[in-house]
Amino acid sequence: MPSPRVIISGGGTGGHIFPAIAIANAIKEKEPNAEILFVGAQGRMEMEKVPAAGFPIEGLWISGFQRSLSLKNLMFPIKVIQSLQAAKKIIKKFNPNLVIGTGGYASGPVLRVATKMKIPTLIQEQNSYAGVTNKILGKSVNKVCVAFEGMDKFFPKDKIVLTGNPVRKTVIEIEGKREKAQQFFGLDSSKKTVLIIGGSLGAKAINDAILPQINRFVEEDVQLVWQTGKVSYEGVVAGTKQLTSKGIKVHQFIAEMDLAYAAADLVISRAGAIAVTEIVLTKKPAILVPLPTAAEDHQTKNAVALTQHDAAILVSNAQAANLLTETTLELVKNESELQKLAQNIEPLGLPNAAEVIAEEALKITQQ
Repeated sequence: MPSPRVIISGGGTGGHIFPAIAIANAIKEKEPNAEILFVGAQGRMEMEKVPAAGFPIEGLWISGFQRSLSLKNLMFPIKVIQSLQAAKKIIKKFNPNLVIGTGGYASGPVLRVATKMKIPTLIQEQNSYAGVTNKILGKSVNKVCVAFEGMDKFFPKDKIVLTGNPVRKTVIEIEGKREKAQQFFGLDSSKKTVLIIGGSLGAKAINDAILPQINRFVEEDVQLVWQTGKVSYEGVVAGTKQLTSKGIKVHQFIAEMDLAYAAADLVISRAGAIAVTEIVLTKKPAILVPLPTAAEDHQTKNAVALTQHDAAILVSNAQAANLLTETTLELVKNESELQKLAQNIEPLGLPNAAEVIAEEALKITQQ
């Protein structure tokens, strides 16, 4: 049988790009001669991240529909028509026998054209609440790989495979790394450590809630490994510069996320699908502060998917300023509560998602 030729489309945020790259790598492991082409949106981060991961990419002139009244929306129909034509050209030229979409602006036109051309297709939905594009495409694709249970309210039941979300293995392999992690971040092994992460861009509401209360963490002997993102980095550094020696470790970005998770007794995070998956697979007790402006409020729904199993604590964005510090300090000192959250989160983990998705994808090409 000839080697598979696969188009993968997805992007806009790390939450769409990194799963796409993980799936591509898993296909390559199973089929070393597979040819893979990515299709993304011009000017978005996939145009940089995908070539850095060693795969070719083509860009479409496409962006999202603004939910508020905007002049950009006048361009939207033109962009859609043009991107559908461009997607058709790319597909005809590359001649794939499989097209995979992981969400994001570009995946809509690419999968729409592929299904019309009767090319086998698969979508991977990362969230517990399906995005608009994927909901529409779900009716016509061959398979839908999902990360949460109960997704048959969005997709035909017979197409769904529960696979989990692909995450980078380097991030979740934390076994036996705690001591190394404490040395790396300059932490005191006798104190509790809270990891604060807000996605690749940071989370202003989380940072703004913690900073005014920073002395309480020092007084309670609680250490912070704090990824602020670009938004708040300078302000947080200015507000904590006397406290580095007291266990307040501020970073704009943390590349060594495995060590960050290994060091943490408790994680404070947004509730994007990939962040939630990493927390589940590292079995970390967590306080989730969903981003309220995420499409279809999917971050709140991701967080609820854990809280209904008593596997995480939810603090809303609006409540963060009043409740986040208090909730964090109470929880991190409560060993039995931390253990309960870790125990409850463990069964929700679906490891090896990328391999399972790659298997499902290659199966479709052989039907």
